[in-house]
Amino acid sequence: MLSRWSKTFALAFTACAFVMGASQAHAELIVRDDLKRVFDETGVTGTFVLMDISADRTYVVDLSRAARRIHPASTFKIPNSLIAFDTGAVRDDHEVVPYGGKPQPYKRWEHDMTLPEAIRASNVPIYQEVARRIGAERMQAYVDAFDYGNRQIGSVIDQFWLRGPLEISAFEEARFTSRLALKQLPVTPRTWDRVHRMLLIEKQGDAALYAKTGVATEYQPEIGWWVGWVERAGQVYAFALNIDMPNEVDMAKRIPLGKRLMQALAVWPTP
Repeated sequence: MLSRWSKTFALAFTACAFVMGASQAHAELIVRDDLKRVFDETGVTGTFVLMDISADRTYVVDLSRAARRIHPASTFKIPNSLIAFDTGAVRDDHEVVPYGGKPQPYKRWEHDMTLPEAIRASNVPIYQEVARRIGAERMQAYVDAFDYGNRQIGSVIDQFWLRGPLEISAFEEARFTSRLALKQLPVTPRTWDRVHRMLLIEKQGDAALYAKTGVATEYQPEIGWWVGWVERAGQVYAFALNIDMPNEVDMAKRIPLGKRLMQALAVWPTP
């Protein structure tokens, strides 16, 4: 049986393996469980990962949860958009994609949309159509090239990010968005430019915030995501947050909570 120290070491080693690629083997990992108080004050349980790229340093709240893989849900709209533009499955960010004409859980989804409009509305049927256009072979090739989570897309091309088998951890989400922010993913510059513009949600002072939410519905309670990166004063900070959401009101807590955590780490400006 592993000693308590051995278990802690093994957990930290596993978590570091998620954070570090071959070129990041010396990255510093800093556990900031003192910031659990911010989760407590918000009334939720969760994890937060922030990668300070220039300092080669990663901060984490709740190490074990940050290494746990779950469905990416609507955060997969980020790689789905990259793949759609890069393969030509969607011609450009002006092409209107049909939603299919069927009743949807939200009326705002019952419209044909461009991808910039669809990502803002988090329109599931639009992105399901996009995935069908891409097809399994091309989708798998890009998911592999992106080293995205467990890389498993299964046999149902328009469900795998919602119900599995695709899973990803908070560490891996932050690593993925850091590679996107730094133009390290294998896509064309035009593809990068389009998705970069789509993900910009806010500017404040010298800081720009690029991000996407998601709700993993196959868990009890449901799990809410918020992932992305901040560009500030020439620096890049990639982040991933996930929280348990036993109540619908918890959905609205993700972004304010993430901002508070980034303010505590001196990344996002304090109003």
